[in-house]
Parts: sequence; C-alpha cells; structure tokens
Amino acid sequence: MTEERTPRENETRDASARPSDSWIPASILPDPKPQDGWVFRWVRTKTLGESDNVHVSRMFREGWQPVKAEDHPELMLASDVGSQFEGNIEVGGLLLCKADKARMDARTKHFEQIADNQMHSVDNNFLRENDPRMPLLNPERSTRVSSFGKD
Repeated sequence: MTEERTPRENETRDASARPSDSWIPASILPDPKPQDGWVFRWVRTKTLGESDNVHVSRMFREGWQPVKAEDHPELMLASDVGSQFEGNIEVGGLLLCKADKARMDARTKHFEQIADNQMHSVDNNFLRENDPRMPLLNPERSTRVSSFGKD
C-alpha cells in the first residue's frame, strides 16, 4: 500500500502563516508615517511632572519642530491634559517633533567627529611612550571574553 501524496507545487504555507485573528498591543509612542526629507523624534517636555523648558528650548534651537496633530491623523492620540503644546502631539511628557533630515545628518556627523577626536586624544595619551612608569611594549586593541573555572 502506497500513500497518496500531494504534489509539492500544490502545497502552501497557509498552515504555518500567522492566524489573521492574532492581536498585537498598540505601542505607547507610535511612529508617524515617514515623510521624505524629515526625521521624527519624541522630545521630553516634562520630568517627574515638572516642565523641562530648558530641554525643549534646546531641541527647538537644534532644529526640531513640533508636529501638528492634524498633519498625522493616523496616530489617533489624545494629547496630555493641560499641555502647553495645544494642537500638537504630546504623550506622557513627550512631544512629537520633526526636523530636516540634512540638518540632522550634519548634527550626527558633528557628534561622530567629536567622538573620533576624543578617541584619538585617548590613544595619543595612552600610547605615548615617554612615561617610564608606564612602558607599553605591545599595545593591544582587542577585547577577549574568558570564563572562570571549568566544569
């Protein structure tokens, strides 16, 4: 007795697909629909219930602009009660803002340059060989993970 098999080309992956009635919880801070030339970020407006105007002002000076709720109806959010940013999207002390992508790319490049300069400075200070108290024969720039003891 041989068993009849379904030809491979007739097999589908429907059985392994996620059931259509599955549920995924909504995120607390949804992402707006992407827009060409803009990047989005949630900016802190409150800390422990107290307004953080210094931080908000700094973010605005860096180029971040509050996003109008009417521009993103897909988010369907109720803004914080008593928000000082009426008509904008604010949730839990975080304000949705957008900025020009080119400007934010320049900002990222600026901070990467600062980090590179700091690493270069550390290397120059660490690798100098004029301190007889700390001779460096073979500086090693790798990381190793070792375990203690054996089973």
